[in-house]
Amino acid sequence: SYLPIVVASDGVRAMMESALTARDRVGVQDFVLLENFTSEAAFIENLRKRFKENLIYTYIGSVLVSVNPYKDLEIYTKNHMERYRGVNFYEVSPHIYAVADNSYRSMRTERKDQCILISGESGAGKTEASKKILQYYAFTCPASEQVQTIKDRLLQSNPVLEAFGNAKTLRNDNSSRFGKYMDIQFDFKGAPVGGHIINYLLEKSRVVHQNHGERNFHIFYQLIEGGEEDLLRALGLERNPQQYQYLVKGNCPKVSSINDRSDWKMVRKALTVIGFNEDEVEELLNIIASVLHLGNVQYGGEEGNVCITSDTQIKYLARLLGVNGAVLTEALTHKKIIAKGEELMSPLNLEQASSARDALSKAVYGRTFTWLVNKINASLTYTDDSHKNYSVIGLLDIYGFEVFQHNSFEQFCINYCNEKLQQLFIELTLKSEQEEYEAEGITWEPEKFKGIISILDEECLRPGDASDLTFLEKLEDTVGGHAHFVTHKLADAKTRKVMGRDEFRLLHYAGEVNYNVNGFLDKNNDLLFRNLKEVMCMSENKILNQCFDREELSDKKRPETAATQFKASLAKLMEILMSKEPSYIRCIKPNDSKQAGRFDEVLIRHQVKYLGLMENLRVRRAGFAYRRRYEVFLQRYKSLCPDTWPNWQGKLADGVATLVKHLGYKPEEYKLGRSKIFIRFPKTLFATEEALETRKHSLATKLQAGWRGYSQKSKYQKLRTSAIAIQAWWRGILARRRAQRRRQAADTIRRFIKGFIYRHRERCPENEYFLDYVRYSFLMKLHRNLPKNVLDKSWPTPPAALAEASEHLRKLCMQNMVWSYCKKISPEWKHQMEQKMIASELFKDKKDNYPQSVPKLFVSTRLNGEDINPKVVQALGSEKMKYAVPVTKYDRKGYKARPRQLLLTANSAVIIEETKLKQRIDYGALKGISVSSLSDGLFVLHVSSDDNKQKGDVVLQSDHVIETLTKIAICSDKINSININQGSITFTVGQGKEGIIDFTPGSELLVAKAKNGHLSVVSLLNLPHSQSDGFSKLKAEM
Repeated sequence: SYLPIVVASDGVRAMMESALTARDRVGVQDFVLLENFTSEAAFIENLRKRFKENLIYTYIGSVLVSVNPYKDLEIYTKNHMERYRGVNFYEVSPHIYAVADNSYRSMRTERKDQCILISGESGAGKTEASKKILQYYAFTCPASEQVQTIKDRLLQSNPVLEAFGNAKTLRNDNSSRFGKYMDIQFDFKGAPVGGHIINYLLEKSRVVHQNHGERNFHIFYQLIEGGEEDLLRALGLERNPQQYQYLVKGNCPKVSSINDRSDWKMVRKALTVIGFNEDEVEELLNIIASVLHLGNVQYGGEEGNVCITSDTQIKYLARLLGVNGAVLTEALTHKKIIAKGEELMSPLNLEQASSARDALSKAVYGRTFTWLVNKINASLTYTDDSHKNYSVIGLLDIYGFEVFQHNSFEQFCINYCNEKLQQLFIELTLKSEQEEYEAEGITWEPEKFKGIISILDEECLRPGDASDLTFLEKLEDTVGGHAHFVTHKLADAKTRKVMGRDEFRLLHYAGEVNYNVNGFLDKNNDLLFRNLKEVMCMSENKILNQCFDREELSDKKRPETAATQFKASLAKLMEILMSKEPSYIRCIKPNDSKQAGRFDEVLIRHQVKYLGLMENLRVRRAGFAYRRRYEVFLQRYKSLCPDTWPNWQGKLADGVATLVKHLGYKPEEYKLGRSKIFIRFPKTLFATEEALETRKHSLATKLQAGWRGYSQKSKYQKLRTSAIAIQAWWRGILARRRAQRRRQAADTIRRFIKGFIYRHRERCPENEYFLDYVRYSFLMKLHRNLPKNVLDKSWPTPPAALAEASEHLRKLCMQNMVWSYCKKISPEWKHQMEQKMIASELFKDKKDNYPQSVPKLFVSTRLNGEDINPKVVQALGSEKMKYAVPVTKYDRKGYKARPRQLLLTANSAVIIEETKLKQRIDYGALKGISVSSLSDGLFVLHVSSDDNKQKGDVVLQSDHVIETLTKIAICSDKINSININQGSITFTVGQGKEGIIDFTPGSELLVAKAKNGHLSVVSLLNLPHSQSDGFSKLKAEM
């Protein structure tokens, strides 16, 4: 939808356009658009609908009506503040932030001071409304470090003033018992730079007396409940409000909705922010405590000779107030009379003494409150002299209209104030309407409304007779004929039944109120005995010293009465308000029980009546309900007429005239001014809005189609442009890469060829690349073709330049493989290899059947345990057998073959025949071992002829000759004593005789005695056999 454009200089608010289409959802958001605007029932029903939906704000033109929800609503967050910040008054739903922002923008654009008047009866939410406005300005206005300090002080002044000036009443738990007008000062940038507060008529009588169900000012309870133990002890106070006479009159020390302890912390923090130092806080609290102690001062004695019976209270008072105790005691029991120039001390009776005590309490508290306001003003003072001209937004939060069961002087002044404000409200509202119609050249139809106010300031003057009843009689004589005034004497019989003889009744704009005259004169005079003033002037408390000026003692002029002072201050307030552009917030209390969600129609109707809301609505609707500048109206509704859509090129007035003619407006429904159109009836506007809603759908379809086409085309163009850019970029990268690779390849080939040409020269720049490449190629080839094991002797052929390095590498490689291989073998395999190495040293290339033995593992024995007779084992005794093998022994004389067993021990070789040890040959007697080079298994053990135990050399045959001889050589340590003979072996037979063994190769193994007496051994021909194959098989077996 179109958003309306509002020119601030119009000075008049227009309707919120976006709300018009939603008028049937929750009533209307502006009562001006209420069709039956003269019906009070329709007015209240609209309020009720919105209240039930937690929509507590509604407009009457420029007036905001606020209904207290009595609960927290989530409509005051920072997000909400941002939503209303700088937004046109009518673009968002009614809210107190909208009023605050509109006043702020008007002040900035028009450079005219503003004021926001908040009114309503006690409990309607005026104080909360003023706090929300301050919070809004603190959040949304521009800030610097100095400005932030002012913002904080503006916000923190609220809890301080509420603590000292607010109290719980029957109508409101946080009722303002004083009037407050605050000026917020803004510099040319729109930042809050200062402030000033004016207070009006503090209800001092509450200090000494409260009605049942009410409380004294909050600060007393906060101090008692929240004060630290040391602080209370220093002030002489107890943590029990029931101990103090000034706090028990209302019989309501605690309230469920008030947390005095947390409020106390808030007040202490606020005092610090405002700028109170510790000494000032201490003296301020001394005064508050002294008021409580004054209330507990008790009198006794005979009539005419009153004395104080509570000395403890006097001691506390003397210390807290900084005065002499004896002087204070005398001042509380006597009064000073000046007769014929002489000062006389006249004793007081009991009633007079109590009144003097209460008067002192009220004076001390009242003047301290005024000092507190002045102190806050000093902290808010705008100190920058470079910009003395500043703009102001005034905020009036003053007591609402009050009607209690017993109404006295305070209620009379409060209601008088509300009469003046109501009169101001009506006058300003009527004036602004008339001015706008005259400016636009529209005829004004005057609204006839009742005048309600009758000024009563002269009735509050003190009469000649000093009694309240004579004052009442004077009233009857002077204003008895007034239609709005009646007393018991002047009333009819029916009225007399509900009126006391000491009462008079005034008919206010808000209804009738009965006032009891008792105490009117005393409260109006507000006198304090001279000697009490003198005592206070001598106080050492710096605050009291400022509150009680010594010049008062020398001033012979009678002080003005409270009513006169209040009347004069109200007159000044009216002048202030009249000089500013006003905005209004009218607060309504939905029920008397402070319950959320309860809508008391009777109570609300009464408030609507006395707040003059119906009169205000009739004033607004006496002319035209809706008004809008031509450009705004045309901009919003131009789509409803073909002649004005999409743009009107002529004069704005002609365009609007063409538009309303097409829409079928009747002459009595509208008027055209100089710059605005005025529409009389809401139904006309609603019909136009409905037509616009219908038109919006077709316009939306066209706009959507056009936008989607444009959007998709734009999207396609962007994608196409992006794709082309990416493709070009990528193609460039690929081309540059290809060119770079070609350049690198050409450089490499060129360098390679040149290096090949110069390859035989010393290393130089021309051949260094080629030589490095050759080296690199060899090393990479070597890396890929290293030998796989220690038996692999392959090795790539190195280039000439690397021959020496290649040999070093080959050795290192072999050493590394050997080391790796050795690291992996077990102790058993190591022992096996050691034996094989010995066998290799002994028989390799020397004996024909050695190759067949290589792949066969050597074993520790060739005989099992059962093969050796136990008797043999027993005969061996402790000798450990290292090897055993079956052998064939050939006799030395006939060469007869006999089966035997050969056992090797640590010291000897033993030949066994079944159970007998046939021969033991000590290793020391073993001279050598002979074996043929053929493939037979015969071998001869040569023994020493000196050994008488031996008969001669021993001829043996073993199927495992290589293994057996290796074992014998190892055990006897005769490795170098093994002889491998070619053709024959000579051995000793005995007694100096020798025998010969002849070895010849043949087709089969044959051992026999030859004709020549030799032992003939025919060995099998040995087939060629690769020893490397044997080692491979051996390794495989392992």
